[in-house]
Amino acid sequence: MDSIQVNSVVAASEQTTGMQVAGQADQAALPEEKKGIKGSTIKIIAIVSMLIDHIGAGILGRFIMTSGYLSIASSGDLNAVMQWMMENGVLFYTYSAMRMIGRLGFPIFCFLLVEGFQRTHDVKKYAMRLGIFALVSEIPFDLCFNGKVLEFGYQNVFFTLFLGLLTMIAFDWIAKKEWAAGKGLNQTVKVIFSLAALAVGAGVAHFLKTDYAATGVLCIMVLYVFRKKKPLQIAAGCVAFLWEVTAPLAFIPVGFYNGKRGLKMKYFFYAFYPVHLFLIWLVSMLLGLGWVPVM
Repeated sequence: MDSIQVNSVVAASEQTTGMQVAGQADQAALPEEKKGIKGSTIKIIAIVSMLIDHIGAGILGRFIMTSGYLSIASSGDLNAVMQWMMENGVLFYTYSAMRMIGRLGFPIFCFLLVEGFQRTHDVKKYAMRLGIFALVSEIPFDLCFNGKVLEFGYQNVFFTLFLGLLTMIAFDWIAKKEWAAGKGLNQTVKVIFSLAALAVGAGVAHFLKTDYAATGVLCIMVLYVFRKKKPLQIAAGCVAFLWEVTAPLAFIPVGFYNGKRGLKMKYFFYAFYPVHLFLIWLVSMLLGLGWVPVM
C-alpha cells in the first residue's frame, strides 16, 4: 500500500471518528425526556371519568327516578326503603359508584384550566372558546339532565370554567398593575382588589347556578394561587376538594404530570362535551326516559 492510500485510509478513519464524536455530543445536548404523564393523558383520564359520571346520572339516574325512589326515601318508612333497596340495590350502588368515579373529572379540568391559562398565547381567544362552548353545550346539558330543551335552574360546567378563567385574568392584571406609591400600601390594595375579583367571580357562578357554582370557582383559584409550587398546589387542591370524597384522588395523575402537552387535542374536549351529553339523552329517549329529569 503506497503512502497516498495510507493517508486516504487515515483521513477516512479520522472523519468517521469525528462524526461519531459529533453524534454523541449532539445526543448529549438533547434535553432528557421528563418522566411522568403528559397533559393529554390526564385530560383523557378526566374525560373518561366524566363520561362514566354522566352515563350514571343521565341513564341510571332516570331508572332510579322512575322506580319511585324519591317518594319512598322522603316517606320516612324504613321498611319501604329497605324493600326498595332489596329490589333495586344493584342499580343504586352501580349508580353511586359511577358518580363517585366521576368526581375525579372536575379537579383535573380545573388544574388543566390553570395550566392552559399560564401557557396560552392568546388568553382572549381562550376565554372566547370557553364562553362559546358554554352556550353551545347548554341545550345538550339541559336535555341530558333535566329532560328540557332549556332550563335555567342549573348551568353546565363550561360556565364555571369560563368564570374561573376570567377571575384568573383579573388576578393576573391586578398583580401586574401598580396601584400605590408605597410598596406595603400597593400590596394591600392588590390583596383587596384580588379578593373583590374572587367575590365577583364566585358570586356570578352562584347567581347563575353553574355546575359546582361558587365552590368551583374557589377551587380553581386555590390551584391558581399555588401554581408555582406543585407540591403545595396538590396539597391545597386535595384540601379544597375534600367536600367530595373521591375528588382528591384526581391529584394522583396530576402529581405525575410532566409539563408536556402530549397529543394535540385542544378542540376534542370542547366538541366531546356537548356531543356526549346529547348522545346520552338520545339513549335515554330510546329507553323511553328522555323527558324524565335525573336525580
